[in-house]
Amino acid sequence: MINDETKELIAFYNVENLFLPDPPPMHKLDPTLSGLPNWDPRKYKNKLFKISHVFQLIEESEEVLPMLIGLAEIQGRKPLEDLVHLEPFHSNYGIVHYDSMDERGVDVALLYDKSKIEVVSSEPISYFFEIEDDNPANYDTTRDILFCKLKFREKIINIFVVHLPSKREKDVNKPKRDYILSDLRNHVVQSLSKKEPVIVLGDFNENPDDENLKKLLYGENFDKILNNPYVDLFKERKFSTFHFKDGLLFDQILLSAEFFNEDAYLHFKNAKVFNSEKLSTWDRKVTGRPFRTFAGKRYLGGYSDHFPVFITCSINPSNP
Repeated sequence: MINDETKELIAFYNVENLFLPDPPPMHKLDPTLSGLPNWDPRKYKNKLFKISHVFQLIEESEEVLPMLIGLAEIQGRKPLEDLVHLEPFHSNYGIVHYDSMDERGVDVALLYDKSKIEVVSSEPISYFFEIEDDNPANYDTTRDILFCKLKFREKIINIFVVHLPSKREKDVNKPKRDYILSDLRNHVVQSLSKKEPVIVLGDFNENPDDENLKKLLYGENFDKILNNPYVDLFKERKFSTFHFKDGLLFDQILLSAEFFNEDAYLHFKNAKVFNSEKLSTWDRKVTGRPFRTFAGKRYLGGYSDHFPVFITCSINPSNP
C-alpha cells in the first residue's frame, strides 16, 4: 500500500442538481427556478451535508482527501462556497467555476486543496450550436468545458473538467458530443505540444468502450495521447450510474502518458469507482445502485444518481 504521505487522489463527482433553494412561490403552480419540486432550504442543506459526507467517507477509506475534485451539475458559485465551508473541507479548498450558457443552468467546477495546488490560469471553453430553422439568431447551448492550468510541487498540470450532452431522446445530442470531443482532443494535443501533462475528467455520457471515447485517446497520426484506466473497470462491470437495467461508466478520468512513467513526480497507481454501500440505495430491487436525491419528481433525500470516481497517484520523492 502507498504510504499516506506519498499519495494523492484526484476525483470527479456528478452531484445531481446541486441547486440553491427556490424562493417561496407566489402560487403553488408557479414554475421553480431549479425545476425541482419543493426544493427548499431544508432539502438544500441536506444535499450539501450528503455531498460533504461522501468526501468524509473517501477520506476514511483512503486516509487522504482528494487534492483535486471535479464536479458536475452545479448551479452557480454559491453552493460551492457553502460546500467548502463544511467538513471535511474546512474552507481549505479553493473554487474554480464559471457560469455557462447551459439551458438548465448547470455547470462544472473544480475544487482544489489550497495547501498543495496553485491555479496558474483558468478559462471556460464554450460551445454554441445553430438550430436548423429560419431564424439565424437561434442557437443551442450546453455546459462549458473548464480548463485549468495548475501548479503542483512546481510542476504544471493541465486539467479539463467536462460534462458532455446527455443521451436523452434517442441520443439527439450525439452530434454535439462528437464535435465537443473532437475539439477537446485538439486542446489536449496543444497542451501536450508544450510538454505539459494532461488530465481529462468528467461525465462523458459515453462508456469507455464507445467509439468517441476511444478516438479521444489518439491524435491525428494515431499516436496515443491519453490513457483511460476506466476501460478495465468497465470490463469488470464497475458502474458509476445506471439507466433502467443498464450499468454505465460515464464518469471517467483520463491521463496523458507522463503519469505512467515510473520516474514521474505524480505516478498513476489505480482507478476506482467509489461505490460504497453507504452511498447505495436501500431498495433491494435495485441493490448496488446510487442512492439518488430524486427519482423523477419523487424526493428520496439521497446523495446523487452517480457514484464518485477517483484515481490514486504516488509521489516520487526523487522528482520533487
